[in-house]
Amino acid sequence: MSKVRILFLGTADFAVPALKAAFEDEHYEIVKVITQPDRPAGRKLEMKASPVKLCAAELGLEVLTPEKINQPEMLEEIASYKADIAVVIAYGQILSQKFLDLFPFGAVNVHGSLLPRWRGAAPVQRAIMAGDSVSGVCLQKVVKELDAGDVLGARRVEISEEMTASELYEILKERAAELIHIELMDYIRGNLSGAKQNPEEVTHAAKIGKQEGELDFCKTAEQIWNTYKALSIWPGVWTFLNGKKVKLTKVKKAYAKGEPGDIIENDKQSFYIVCGKGAIEVLELQPESKAKMKVKDFLNGFSLPKKVG
Repeated sequence: MSKVRILFLGTADFAVPALKAAFEDEHYEIVKVITQPDRPAGRKLEMKASPVKLCAAELGLEVLTPEKINQPEMLEEIASYKADIAVVIAYGQILSQKFLDLFPFGAVNVHGSLLPRWRGAAPVQRAIMAGDSVSGVCLQKVVKELDAGDVLGARRVEISEEMTASELYEILKERAAELIHIELMDYIRGNLSGAKQNPEEVTHAAKIGKQEGELDFCKTAEQIWNTYKALSIWPGVWTFLNGKKVKLTKVKKAYAKGEPGDIIENDKQSFYIVCGKGAIEVLELQPESKAKMKVKDFLNGFSLPKKVG
């Protein structure tokens, strides 16, 4: 069998191990890599290339960065590559039916959940936030409806009590590479037809909003603990002490009596914030415009209020 010609589309670092896997696999030839254009980043808003673009450059692969991939002239150029299949991972643009029709084997996508659970933009964070005990990655056919294609393969990952979304993300992106080595090739050889998703089991993973990082202590300690773990990727979690925003960078579940939002100091090493049920213990924090610090250092120059706010 001749090499399978792949058009690879990806942007975030989640896609990097899969790109490397396809490059190193003797069964594939990557005819082009498509990623999002360079974007301003950091305090100086300097233009920054995507992780996939940087990886492709290291591998010596040709890269395109179209602002709008579905433009007729872009589709005409993509058709000229004569790729057998498009592999899409964390790319960031919606693909038109005209795009999908360019490839004999269509397009496949690696998604960071066990579909049909957590279709959408933030599957890793939403799984942690919901307290799921298992997650995974799926290889699916790309169809017009978001993340609704037949599932060609999956890798399951157990979520431990302490696991953050950042840690789960790192595991899943390596599992994604396994799907490229094995299930993708089996699909192209005709050994996999895919399994339909059960529409009754669909849940949606909405994009994370920055405002979700502000904690509501009327919720249970379990909910706040899960939110803290989920938003470890971005934007983190915070509250207000004496009207000043403070990020909570290391917490754990605890128990303390009081009303939601009450603050109880613990021997100047930590402090408790009472929740709707249970409490959280704050061990490390970051005042606005300052570095992270342990609570004992924070309390050297700050008096704790009786309540958050």
